[in-house]
Amino acid sequence: MIICVGEILADMIGKTENGHTVYERYAGGAPFNVACGMKDLGMECGFYGRVGQDLIGDFLADFAAARGFDFLDVGKDAERNTTLAFVELDEKGERRFSFYRRHTADYALPHSAIEKIVSAADIVHLGSLMLSEKEGRAFADELIKSAHAAGKKVSFDVNYRDDIFKSEEEAVAIYGKYLEQADIVKLSEEELSLFSSAADAETMLRERAKGGKVVFVTLGSGGSMVCADGKVWKEPIRPVHAVDTTGAGDAFFAGVLSAMAAGERDWNKILRMGNVCGSLTVTHKGAVGGFDKESVERALKN
Repeated sequence: MIICVGEILADMIGKTENGHTVYERYAGGAPFNVACGMKDLGMECGFYGRVGQDLIGDFLADFAAARGFDFLDVGKDAERNTTLAFVELDEKGERRFSFYRRHTADYALPHSAIEKIVSAADIVHLGSLMLSEKEGRAFADELIKSAHAAGKKVSFDVNYRDDIFKSEEEAVAIYGKYLEQADIVKLSEEELSLFSSAADAETMLRERAKGGKVVFVTLGSGGSMVCADGKVWKEPIRPVHAVDTTGAGDAFFAGVLSAMAAGERDWNKILRMGNVCGSLTVTHKGAVGGFDKESVERALKN
């Protein structure tokens, strides 16, 4: 089983109606999106995170409970609010984020759950939003240590958001530590360039994949690539009309992790699975619910 750990939040996606900005509420949070995507693909998976004891927290807890996860623990923190992400989309569906995240629940994760998570999981997938706060980093450190001690693998998606750190330098230093510790990593092409000064993306990728890691990089309309065992594979993507790119990278990672967990060893097929999941997601509003097992299988045949 793959258990995703970290932020569950409300994506408040804005649009203009009659001269006013109106926000629509969607369930989100990168590791939660990954968990939802894997479940929609029929995989055994779970999620662990925290929300506030408030209206948005109730919505998210109910939404998560309805997904049918094999493992689920969404606790409610009476002392903290639920995290919100305000999202605005341009005419191409590209998004810009602003987080409402002061004294919120996403990074205040009780360490008492770690043993339960590690015991149930084969792979622990770690979200990155918690890493901007010392409480979240302390939880992540203990979780990774416990997972590796138990012979379990750790997956990590950088998912860099510049407005939750004091500076890019601080973010790179913090993320770099977790990139080194993870066994399976995903970065965007832009994020990859933050961690290497090499002249081209493939060389950067090889640098990040040293030590036996599997490292995936999403390339937007250019598709994706992966480095495993010192070799690089690339896979193009079919162009689609994007409505909302929120959660595209999460959908990609849900696809590749699902393929790996199902025993697929052909890296081009694994990349293709991720590309299809990401493509289907951007044609749909919101980060969750853009595909299921049947729609992905149909797309893979085309």
